[in-house]
Amino acid sequence: MPAAPSRPLALGIDIGGTKVAAGVVDGAGVIIEELRRVTPGRDARAVESVIVELVTELGTRHKIESVGIGAAGWMDLEGARVVFSPHLAWRDEPLRDTLESMLGRPVLVTNDADAAAWAESHFGAGRGHSRMIMLTLGTGIGGALVLDGKVERGAFGMAGEFGHQIIMPGGHRCECGNRGCWEQYASGNALGREGRELARKQSPMAAGLLEATHGKTKDITGTVVTELALQGEATAQELVAEVGDWLGLGMANLAAALDPAIFVIGGGLSAAGDLLLEPARRAYARNLTGRGYRKEAAITVAELGAAAGLIGAADLSRTRS
Repeated sequence: MPAAPSRPLALGIDIGGTKVAAGVVDGAGVIIEELRRVTPGRDARAVESVIVELVTELGTRHKIESVGIGAAGWMDLEGARVVFSPHLAWRDEPLRDTLESMLGRPVLVTNDADAAAWAESHFGAGRGHSRMIMLTLGTGIGGALVLDGKVERGAFGMAGEFGHQIIMPGGHRCECGNRGCWEQYASGNALGREGRELARKQSPMAAGLLEATHGKTKDITGTVVTELALQGEATAQELVAEVGDWLGLGMANLAAALDPAIFVIGGGLSAAGDLLLEPARRAYARNLTGRGYRKEAAITVAELGAAAGLIGAADLSRTRS
């Protein structure tokens, strides 16, 4: 796909718990060059140094007009400050001003889920839809809402925490402090937990899971269960379908409030494809308010994969350049 000549090159940076990825992105959402570094622990200053290193190196080969930083956490509405980041020691950190002074380019700071949703809505599975909800299913549930071509951030910049809707009062304890959050039932972590529970109870249904992990219950993770499901292992497929049921229920709740045209599902658990999405679609239709008398949102897998956050952060940065 050719670059869009009317839009300058931008650099997106995706900061994760284990890696920092940086990529030069053209106006069509295509990554021209990408570099990766190991995330240097929780030291915020060290991460900033890595960011400068990556931008400097890529800037020697490309004319980069702006930089977008995507990371887990809450950002202010101006894209200037990191209010709170779970992976790093950023607390009310004026990251944009710090990096702009070091890089000499416009910088935008954004939530990683918002960045991924922006990319999918403009370059991926959400193209052509004015109202899109993106859900990323991994350790938990990340989320973002795109309305009329804009990421909806809410009044205080904290919209999109869909994984923390309470779907089972008094249920599993969540890291956020509450019980029964959606992500405790419809995430990769939830899938692994259910597999380990079967193994701990010495259920014969867990035989395939234990064989795959050489009898080590602790090694039964959401990734392992997903891979086994794709290989046809019956218990793994049943567990994935149960997670799909919870996924569909939560999406029906979101549809009642927000009425999107499409749900785009990303994250590691989305690799299960229709083994996950078909049960989700059935549960969604079964629990949808006004079912039978309204149009149903499409439910589909994200197209851009792990690159979505990087692409979206880069493209969003153009709004400040």
